[in-house]
Amino acid sequence: MTIKIAIFGVGLIGGSLALSFKGKPGITVVGHSHREDILHQIIERDVVDTATLSMEEAVADADFIFLCVPVSQLEPYLQKISSLNLKPGCIITDVGSTKASIASSAEAIKLPGVYFIGGHPMAGSERSGVAAASTLLFENAYYVLTPSAGVPEEAYQRLEELLLHTKARVVRVEPELHDEIVGAISHLPHIIAVALVNQVSDYNAGNTLYRQLAAGGFRDITRIASSDPVIWRDILLSNRNVLLELLSDWNANMEHFIELLKSGDGEGIEEAFDKANRFRSELPERRKGAISSLYDLYIDVPDTPGVIGHIATELGVRQINLGNMQIIESREDVPGVMRLSFRQEMDMERAKEHLLTLGYTVYQ
Repeated sequence: MTIKIAIFGVGLIGGSLALSFKGKPGITVVGHSHREDILHQIIERDVVDTATLSMEEAVADADFIFLCVPVSQLEPYLQKISSLNLKPGCIITDVGSTKASIASSAEAIKLPGVYFIGGHPMAGSERSGVAAASTLLFENAYYVLTPSAGVPEEAYQRLEELLLHTKARVVRVEPELHDEIVGAISHLPHIIAVALVNQVSDYNAGNTLYRQLAAGGFRDITRIASSDPVIWRDILLSNRNVLLELLSDWNANMEHFIELLKSGDGEGIEEAFDKANRFRSELPERRKGAISSLYDLYIDVPDTPGVIGHIATELGVRQINLGNMQIIESREDVPGVMRLSFRQEMDMERAKEHLLTLGYTVYQ
C-alpha cells in the first residue's frame, strides 16, 4: 500500500521533509505551492514526486498532510484544508515554532475522522527556500510532537514512525509546555540579541568606533539578530503571553545585576557567572537545538595573493561543504585570521584535519 504525503509550503523545512521521504519504498510525496514561480523551483529542485497549485489535488487521498507555511498562515490553511474532501484517518501536522495556538484552532475546527498532531522540528539554517533543503537538516535534531488528548495512540505512532525517515529524535510534549520551553531557549534569546544590537547601533550613531570594534565575539553572540523580521514578528506575537512573563523574569535578572554593580558585590557577580558556567557545561554539545549551530574554525593566514582561493579549492576538491568564510584581520604587521563556518560538524572536523596537513595553524 502506497502512503501519500502532501506538503504545503515546500521551502527549507518542507523541502527537507520532502527529501527525507522521497524515494522511500511505498511513499509518494506531493508538494503544493500557491505561486507558479515557486512551483517551478520545487520541480527544478526535484524534492517531490509531483507538484501542484491545487489544494484539492494535493490533499486527495493523502495519508499525511504537513503544513510548512509561516506561523501566521497555519490557521487559515488548516481551516481551508478542513473544508476539503480528506481521507478518513488522515493525519495533519505542522512545523510551527509555537504550538498552543494552532492546537487550540485544530480543536475548535473539530475535524471528523481526521487527526491533528502539532509538530516542531527544532532545526534550521541561515539559508531559506527550497534551494537550501537538505536530507541532513533534521539528523540528530529534536522533533517535538504535541498531540491533543483526543488523538488515538495509533495515529500518533503512525506519524512517529514516518518521522524516523528524518533521522530526528521525536519527543512528545504538551503544547503549552512546548511554548514555555521554546520561548525561554529560543524566542527570548532572539529578543535579547535584537535589543542588544539595536542598543549598540544607537551608540554607533554618535561614534562609529562601536561598529568598527564590534567584530568577532559581539557579532558571534548576536548572530540570531539577523533572523527574518517577518517570520519572527509572527512567532513572537503567537507566543506573546509566554514572552511577557519571560521578559518580566529577564528584567528581574537585570535588576539583580544592577544591584550587584551598584553595591560593588564582586562575590555576587562571581556567583552569577559560576552558576551560569555550571549549567551551560551540562548542556549537550552535539545535538541540534532550537537555535541552529554553526561550526567555526579559525586559521592564521599570510597576507599573500591566492591564499583564500587555495583554501577554498582544497576544501572543494574534497567535497567539504563550507558555509561561509571571512577574513577577520589582515594587515602588513598582523597575520590574517580567516574564519571558516560549517553547517555540519563532520565537515568542520574533516576541514580541520586536512588544513593541518597543509601546514596551517588551525584553532576553534
